[in-house]
Amino acid sequence: MSTNQSIICFGEMLWDLLPTGKVEGGAPMNVACHAARLGHPTRMISRVGDDELGNSLVRFLGSKNVNVQAVQFDPVIPTGTVEVTLDALGAPSYEIVYPSAWDFIQVKSEEEKYVRGAGAFVFGSLICREKQSCTALFKCLELAQLKVFDVNLRPPFYSEEGIQALLLVSNIVKMNLEELEVIAGWSNYEGTVEQRMKLLFERFGWNVLVVTLGSGGAYAYTSAGFCYEKGVAVPVVDTIGSGDAFLAGFIHYYLQEKPTGQALRYANALGAFNALFSGGTPVITEGAFEAFCAENQLIIDFN
Repeated sequence: MSTNQSIICFGEMLWDLLPTGKVEGGAPMNVACHAARLGHPTRMISRVGDDELGNSLVRFLGSKNVNVQAVQFDPVIPTGTVEVTLDALGAPSYEIVYPSAWDFIQVKSEEEKYVRGAGAFVFGSLICREKQSCTALFKCLELAQLKVFDVNLRPPFYSEEGIQALLLVSNIVKMNLEELEVIAGWSNYEGTVEQRMKLLFERFGWNVLVVTLGSGGAYAYTSAGFCYEKGVAVPVVDTIGSGDAFLAGFIHYYLQEKPTGQALRYANALGAFNALFSGGTPVITEGAFEAFCAENQLIIDFN
């Protein structure tokens, strides 16, 4: 087992404004909450407004056992919010307010120390929409041991050049099928999902490439070859944060040095389970999750 099980999540923490009310959100923050629940010493590097929304998010992270020492307070820019609408299948679309406090993260010696000491450093592309946070991210990426990139494309807040720069420095990359099509298309890579994954993997030299297919399951590709895990049919409430739960589950097994196939199965099940609830960080008990896996005949090593 890897000796360093600690995880740092860098990026946006915000409020998702759903039709039913506001819930805590932001992909890196969701990953942090799930990782902490799974027993990892977890820290968030982000920035919120010096306002009640920001204070509430910090309290929320504390209640989830996520270390908040590196969450900064902005005296001017407010805490981030996102207007979320859901389609008939519970799939979300987002209107992301700009500017938000998380656009202006600062990285100084203390944050650098945390990043150097972490077993995994998790980030996404949205944080690069503003120069200050993007510069801070790349400073961290120079120091991080294991760089986990959750691609998470949010038009219009990305460019081909920016995404390519992040892909070049990453060790583990997770994207969905639509993102695979976009990124493979930039290099005119064609063919099946497996063929395009292989071409990207060989080009960038990652440890792992993971592609999620929603209800269709997920693929992982490593130097040992492909793994595939079929989807788990569930009555979806919404899919907000399902990919974040998936990623936390995958990292959980990866840091324990378990086989990629086991990591993919666990992650896929956790992402599906998350979709049974509203929002990105529902309360999940291990007993309920194990019962869900048993009910769906998913053979998972929980040890």
